[in-house]
Amino acid sequence: PAFGLFIFTIARDPLRIIILIAGAFFWLVSLLLSSLIWFIAVKASNPQDERLQKGLLIFGVMFSVLLQEAFRFLYYKLLRKAIEGLVALSEDGCSPISIQQMAYVAGVGFGLMSGAFSMINLLADALGPGTVGIHGDSQLYFLTSAFMTMVLIFLHTFWGILFFHGCEHRRWWEIAAVVIMHLTVSGLSFCNPLYVGSLVPSYLLMAAAAAWAYLLSGGSAQNLRRFVLCKC
Repeated sequence: PAFGLFIFTIARDPLRIIILIAGAFFWLVSLLLSSLIWFIAVKASNPQDERLQKGLLIFGVMFSVLLQEAFRFLYYKLLRKAIEGLVALSEDGCSPISIQQMAYVAGVGFGLMSGAFSMINLLADALGPGTVGIHGDSQLYFLTSAFMTMVLIFLHTFWGILFFHGCEHRRWWEIAAVVIMHLTVSGLSFCNPLYVGSLVPSYLLMAAAAAWAYLLSGGSAQNLRRFVLCKC
């Protein structure tokens, strides 16, 4: 369902496609840099020290989250400049796309690239060797990984809206909230294979982020009720 965001809300607009691809590229660069730092740290450390390697893994995850949010901020700055350029070139002095729409599309770009990499890793694990659960571990690995990938795509979309709104109105606590939520969701992955301990809090955070992003985008409880009841 998460990949349907692109088909139903972005695919028909060339400008939105460009913004989405650029957002995916920014996320990819942040992942490349964080992976490079983690790889150097692992190679420079003692591979026999399990506590150290686990600490480096935690450091790598946290550093990757912070780097992703730093690149999200850089992308906001770039899109802000782009809006100024579009306004200057337009005949009516208006931008063909609002900053709220850019925030949504940029968030989808971050989320889709994150989901694509999660799926690639999942498919690589599915090739073997071995069988999931053969040593008594949970056999729900692939199912829970799919649900986690979906929640991350949606969360990146909502985080994009919240982050851009915070930057636009200089509400730094909104930006801080996004970073904290991102760190929390990433940190919950260390609860696995206790999947309930990671999935349930992640979905609760997604619901909270969705409601928050909906309200910041101009939504209201009345409009939501009319949508649910299919009223015009």
